[in-house]
Amino acid sequence: MVLSAIQSRVRSLPGYRRAADQLRYRRQDVSEVIPKIPGLPYLYVSPFYLLFGFFLLFPTLYTVYLSFFSYLGASNEILVTVDFFLFQVTIPQIANLQFVGLDHYTRLIFQDSLFHQSLFNTSFIFFVQVPLMVVLGLATALVLDAKFIKAKGLFRTLIALPVATGLVAYSTIFLLLFNGDIGMINYILETVGVGAIPWLSDAWWARITLVIAVTWRWLGYNMIILLAGLQTVPEQLYEAAEVDGASRWQKFRFVTLPQLRPVLLFVVVSSTIGTFQIFAEPFVITGGGPSNATITIVQYIYRQAFIQLNLGYASAVSVVLVVLVSIMSIIQIRYGGTE
Repeated sequence: MVLSAIQSRVRSLPGYRRAADQLRYRRQDVSEVIPKIPGLPYLYVSPFYLLFGFFLLFPTLYTVYLSFFSYLGASNEILVTVDFFLFQVTIPQIANLQFVGLDHYTRLIFQDSLFHQSLFNTSFIFFVQVPLMVVLGLATALVLDAKFIKAKGLFRTLIALPVATGLVAYSTIFLLLFNGDIGMINYILETVGVGAIPWLSDAWWARITLVIAVTWRWLGYNMIILLAGLQTVPEQLYEAAEVDGASRWQKFRFVTLPQLRPVLLFVVVSSTIGTFQIFAEPFVITGGGPSNATITIVQYIYRQAFIQLNLGYASAVSVVLVVLVSIMSIIQIRYGGTE
């Protein structure tokens, strides 16, 4: 406040005003002298479009293009040579490809049982983990938004802290916690008389382990977003509901949920996209096992592309994954968005 008062006092001095006016006039004179270059604003924003085209647009289009070919290896042949009078630019051919048309798509949709298994595993994690995480995130946000809770900042930090952990680091910790007879979880269960659970050796429990791991990490992220949405709900709506005699459940149903609808939609859509992109957890914790019971679509793409070097087929699976996620996101936005 003292600094603001000093700044206001300085700005009110006549000398300060005269100096500011002179500086403004000189800046206008300089602007009039500088020549107007057509298209100069586009030059300023061109780095963004160059980087976008090189690192995002081209890989995306090339992935779709590659999905219609079989990859036969790297190529040393020249694709095209551009002559710029003083110098030439040679663009090499990226790879040796063999055109196969829609064979990759026909194979993965009708013949590839491992792709079907990966789609089932990813869908299982999605239908269990996303509703669980959204409900727990909303419940946690409601509790931390209550007026009677003390040390809210501490609890918010502790719950949101897992988001800052590395994917591989926390996946390794969960591997140690749920690892058969030597894991801490089974040790605690045996101590209390429940008995050990085959977390990583049974297909059902292996999927549940992944659900627990992913929910633990991303619960705090959704909680922060939902908490921010709760704090934007006007207090007058709750006061009006109390005047009308609404109970706590009625205020939650008819005031909180409608006001949180856009935030909930964002959480559900982002969770859907994140779940179908899951890779690190099954790769580190279960390795896709047992018997491919936890292999996900992205993990299957990794195997095809970087282990078996079937880049064309992996590209086709990637395109199908993008289409599936896009359809699900459009449906969620269509039926869950504001009217």
